[in-house]
Amino acid sequence: MIAIQMNTFTPEVSAIAGVGPGLGASLARKLAKEGSRLALLARSPDFLEALSKELRQHGIEALTIPTDVSDTGQVAAAFELIRDRLGPVDLLINNASGSGPFGQAFVDISSESFARGWQVGVLGPFLCSQQVVPAMLVKNAGCILFTGATSSVRGGAITFSSAKFAMRGLAQALAKELWPKGIHIAHIVVDGVIQESEPDSAAEDRTTEPLMNPAAIAEAYWGIVQQDRSAWSLELDLRPHREKFFE
Repeated sequence: MIAIQMNTFTPEVSAIAGVGPGLGASLARKLAKEGSRLALLARSPDFLEALSKELRQHGIEALTIPTDVSDTGQVAAAFELIRDRLGPVDLLINNASGSGPFGQAFVDISSESFARGWQVGVLGPFLCSQQVVPAMLVKNAGCILFTGATSSVRGGAITFSSAKFAMRGLAQALAKELWPKGIHIAHIVVDGVIQESEPDSAAEDRTTEPLMNPAAIAEAYWGIVQQDRSAWSLELDLRPHREKFFE
């Protein structure tokens, strides 16, 4: 048998920007299981504390930092703390999303809510990525993932869709610049409703809405992180098996 050498990447320090009870929490659990030191950023200190307590019960320490990712000063302070406590970030997951109003007529959307959606959904990933790229360039290694949605390729809600389109463009532009320098950039289209907990396997079949298990999504993210440099993904499209395409 011929042995094949895989040039895979395992992050020592991972940061998740935008941690909630669904996908963000599952990503934290998965990365902790894989041995990565964790930094968790979110606007809700109460949820961060609850998740940190859960992780500590399993012997996992995580650095939790209440952060508004759209605030330049808060982001800079957060990543300075991460570098001081944990070291340079090897893996960044931009998971924050500015939802904006859904179902609201275009003429009724305020400029303030539209701007807020872009600040969280586009400026936030830009600011966080700028904080980690310099150290990745020194190492000629690193990974930055962007959580997208179907709205990033097909319009839906005005604020949410336009921000997701822009974030996808940011990811593709970064990939063009940084892939040749050893930094893997990938965008994940998540098409479906993500459950707020990691359910039993039969839970999805007990509802008419096709739901996505956040633990399964986290496994898919980890698969991207572990890809050999000779076969990186730029984009991954995830959807539940009962999802009706393009409706």
